[in-house]
Amino acid sequence: MRRAIVRVLVVVAVLVTVLTVATVAGNDFRLTTAEVSIPGPQGTLAGVVAQPEEGGARGLVVMIHGDGPVEATQDGLYTPWFEAAADAGFATLSWSKPGVGGSQGSWLEQSMADRAAEVEAVLDWARTQPDLPAGPVVLWAASQGGWVFPRVVADRPEVAAVVAVGTAVDWRRQGRFHLLAGLADRGADAAQTAREVAESDRVLALLERVAPYDEYARSTTDPMPADRWGFVLRNFRADATPELHAVAERGVPVHLMVGSHDRNVDVAETERVYRAALGDLLSVATFDAPHTLARPVVEDVAAVGVLTAVVRPRALLAPGVLDDYREWLRDVG
Repeated sequence: MRRAIVRVLVVVAVLVTVLTVATVAGNDFRLTTAEVSIPGPQGTLAGVVAQPEEGGARGLVVMIHGDGPVEATQDGLYTPWFEAAADAGFATLSWSKPGVGGSQGSWLEQSMADRAAEVEAVLDWARTQPDLPAGPVVLWAASQGGWVFPRVVADRPEVAAVVAVGTAVDWRRQGRFHLLAGLADRGADAAQTAREVAESDRVLALLERVAPYDEYARSTTDPMPADRWGFVLRNFRADATPELHAVAERGVPVHLMVGSHDRNVDVAETERVYRAALGDLLSVATFDAPHTLARPVVEDVAAVGVLTAVVRPRALLAPGVLDDYREWLRDVG
């Protein structure tokens, strides 16, 4: 019995050692990072700058987050993106949304115009920093960032290119697509689909009337929080189409990266609208991935996602994502 226990302990020790070594190796990124404080419209923003390990960055990627309370590094999940940019000779600047991770303010009080103004304030700050490159600026915009980056491009001549990751075009159509995709994934029957679509239509009618939160909350059994209702009221009419023409007028190339299993955004519509507005300025890369461009198994099986994030975070993203991003950036400028 004692020998059996010893053997088990030895096996456990070996496994722990192997896991530790693998974790260290998998998190040894080719970059340096520094925390920064940036003056923003609502107060100080807590940010991070990632630079190539050997220095000498020739350009700057500025991250525009999607929906939700996103921290500057997305709790470390952005680091592989930072590294790919560094390999291409770009520094990356990212910051926590207002009210998140040390940033002042509240992201739920922002409109898409407010978010664009925040990005522009960050660009103003970046141009005063001697440690940041003065070369081309690339906007990296994810999901909801699709309603932000066209406004910034229209105003800022230093923006040389855009990487759009699963970006949406029209808030209301995107919401309906997400609802129907979710119902289909759950195997909802026609009756349930009809009920939920009718509920969505009732909420949209309340939004159109700018109904107060109390009225909305009384009308549903599972209301969103009041501050989220205010956020949606400010933004539900968002449509990127008009501003995309300003991107075209400036001649700024846009690289659209999408997942073939996206259930949040109708990426086929996004590509169609972008193509109509941007023409040859648009390039598109499609991956076997959901909305986040993660490997499907990472999102489908929680334990796999957690283990991958700890041991080998580069492998969280679908095959080809980081290579495509790295190579596209190398051609910028």
